[in-house]
Formats: sequence, C-alpha cells, structure tokens
Amino acid sequence: MSEVLLVTGMSGAGRSTVASALEDLGWFVIDNLPLELVVRVGELASADAHEYAGIAFIVGRSGGLESEALLAVEQELRRHHEGAKILFLDAPDDVLIRRFEGTRRRHPLEAATLVDSIADERALLGPIRDAAALVIDTGLTNTNQLRRRIVETFSDAMESLRISLVSFGYSYGIPSDVDIVFDCRFLPNPHWIDELRPLTGLDEPVARYVLDQEPAQHFLEDVVNMLAWQIPAFAQEGKSYLSIAIGCTGGRHRSVAIAEEVRRRLHLDTAVFHRDIAR
Repeated sequence: MSEVLLVTGMSGAGRSTVASALEDLGWFVIDNLPLELVVRVGELASADAHEYAGIAFIVGRSGGLESEALLAVEQELRRHHEGAKILFLDAPDDVLIRRFEGTRRRHPLEAATLVDSIADERALLGPIRDAAALVIDTGLTNTNQLRRRIVETFSDAMESLRISLVSFGYSYGIPSDVDIVFDCRFLPNPHWIDELRPLTGLDEPVARYVLDQEPAQHFLEDVVNMLAWQIPAFAQEGKSYLSIAIGCTGGRHRSVAIAEEVRRRLHLDTAVFHRDIAR
C-alpha cells in the first residue's frame, strides 16, 4: 500500500519545494485540497496506489486551517491507511520573516504585523507539530538542500523505519528536527592543518586523519553499538522516522567523516545530509 502524507507547516517553510520533490519521486501530490475532501480523494487515489510511490496532500492555510480539523482528517485517513502520517515543515521566525520580505508575499493570516501573523500561526499549528511523525526544520537549508533531504527521506516508501543521518556545525546551531545528537568536537580538528583546511570530511586525507585516531575509533564503536540496538527498538515501538545528527565545530571535517563512517558501519542505504559542509 502506498504511503500517505499530510504535508503542512508554517507558511514560508517550503511546502512547494517538498511537493515538487515528492512529485519527482513518483508520488501523487495534491495541493490545497479542502480538508473535507482529503479522505475521499485519498480513497480514490488508493485504487491506483500501485502506480505511485506514495500519496501526499499539501495542506496550507487557504480557506483556513484548524489543528482539530487536520488531526481529525489524519485519524480518518489512518482507518484506511495504517501508515498515514503528518510531515510538518518549520523554520525560525527570523528566517520566515526574511522569506516573506524577500518575496513581498502577504502572510495568509494577515495580522497587524508580519511578526504577529507568524506568532499567531505558530500558536494555531502547535498541536499539529506535536502530532507530526516527522518535523523538518528548513531554516538553515536552501531549496536544493531541502529537495535533497526529501529525496533521501522518502526515496523508499516501503521501509517501516526510515533513518536519516545529518552532519552539522555547532557554530550554526544544533538541528531542531533531529532525534539523537552526537558531539565529536573532542577530536583534533583538521581545520588547523593547512593542507587539510580547504578539504572536507568527504576527502580521503581528511577522513583518514579523523578516523585513524584512537579516540575516533572508540567513539565510533560506542555510537554504532548503541544505535545497533536502539534502531530495532525504535522500529518495534512503531516510530516511522529516526534522524541522527553528528556535530563538530564547523560541520566540514570531523562530523562529515564520522557520519559517513557511521552510515557505512550500520550498512544504511541512505545518504548523509551534510548541512554545513559548504560553509
């Protein structure tokens, strides 16, 4: 049975980008359908579910969106599709403000100020965010990075637990949409070696410098051993998405090399999302 997603979130957080990425993956994507029609259309689309990788309803605030109504729709969808879930897109207020000011779009709530509109929407959508199976913070990602994140997360709709790995730099903030965070800043930093500084953790010299250190091997052994039993436990509890983040100072060297090695040792098919590698 195809996966069914309700894609919603803060206005300006990237719903259009997500819709386009899902379509490229072969999903049947329906945008701005009135909530009262979602369940019925979902039943009709499921009749030809074998033709699609999944079915996604992009739900915005056109016509008004109340948390109780959307959560009721999700519950109704679950009666017909056990795997129906909510994907919530979020971003910090300052990022949303810049996006609206940059595009000169009006916020759909149209409160006294843009700041008030965003605050009102965040309060209204709080219960939906809390109920979402997956929350993606798009504040530090550009359009191409968000598309890649969606492709990496939903490229195989048949997995019961989809795992994503993220490397990041603490200098730019801890990702707010991850479940588990590991800190590898205790490892010697290749940034301070002239010939390694321009490279990244994807380059062999940096990877070898990081991974050949004894503390790195101890760290990797502990991390992999913990995840090896936690991942099946999360799956058994019915969790659909598990996001694991590994951070260093700048997100270019140590965290990149460690995350790639964790992926290799856990035999994960998903690619690692290196959030800050280009900074």
